[in-house]
Parts: sequence; C-alpha cells; structure tokens
Amino acid sequence: MQQIEVYGTAWCPQVKEVLARLDGAGAAYRYHDIDADKKAAKAVYRLQRGTRRVPTLVMPDGTVLVEPTDDQLRDHLTATPGPGQKGETE
Repeated sequence: MQQIEVYGTAWCPQVKEVLARLDGAGAAYRYHDIDADKKAAKAVYRLQRGTRRVPTLVMPDGTVLVEPTDDQLRDHLTATPGPGQKGETE
C-alpha cells in the first residue's frame, strides 16, 4: 500500500492537526521529523525549492501539499484509493 509522506516538526501545532486528521481518516503515512532528520530537511528544501514550511505532504500520486487547508487535505484523502493504516514514524 502506498503511503503519504509527511514532513514536519514536533513543535508545530499544524503538523499535529494534520497527523490527527490522517489518523482519523485511517490514512497510511510515514512521518519525518525535519528537525531530527537531515535527509528529511533536505527533502523539504528540495520539494519547496528553498523554503522550509511544515507540514509538507507528498501524496501517493506525487502531489505535494504545503500547509494544506482542511479542504485540500480532505479532497486528497478522498482521492487516495484503498483503506489506510495508522502512520509510521521515521
């Protein structure tokens, strides 16, 4: 099953909200803490072309969502096929 890649920080309230929404939806995801993981931090810089905003999500279809609104997240979760599983932390 394809997972959503979630990049964030432990201190960001928006990241916590997005993770709670993903858990509530049963979405499969992998969380990357960009403060603790230099590779993840570099990935965010690359995805955003030099900025560092969180949460950043890479959906299974390759779509990148940066600081998604509730509507954006809901739309993409509904478009993601198949039942999910709780997320993993990396």
